[in-house]
Amino acid sequence: MNCKVHEEHKHEHGPSCGHQAVKHDDHTDYVHDGHLHHSHEGHVDEHSLSESSNKTQCTPAHDCATHEKAHKHGSACGHEAIPHSDHVDYVVAGHLHHPCEDHCDDHGKVTSDK
Repeated sequence: MNCKVHEEHKHEHGPSCGHQAVKHDDHTDYVHDGHLHHSHEGHVDEHSLSESSNKTQCTPAHDCATHEKAHKHGSACGHEAIPHSDHVDYVVAGHLHHPCEDHCDDHGKVTSDK
């Protein structure tokens, strides 16, 4: 396995660490400051949800009733940021939103252990 090591990570992730747990492939990652972290062999790996687990296509017909249409996702929007493929999505009511032109794309569900 090729590791993308998150350097100088002193926090230990686990079920009671306070970060959102996300099921990813065959393990659990923890969302921490916009990153997906996975404890592995004495270090922490940086992970990203893949195209195979969550599609990245544009979904202009997506009508999300969980926030106002004028809501813009970004670093201060209040939703948890998660790396997905080559971009960042935001968790809204258990699914991934991606800002796209004048709408939010729905990039599928995320399963949390919490």
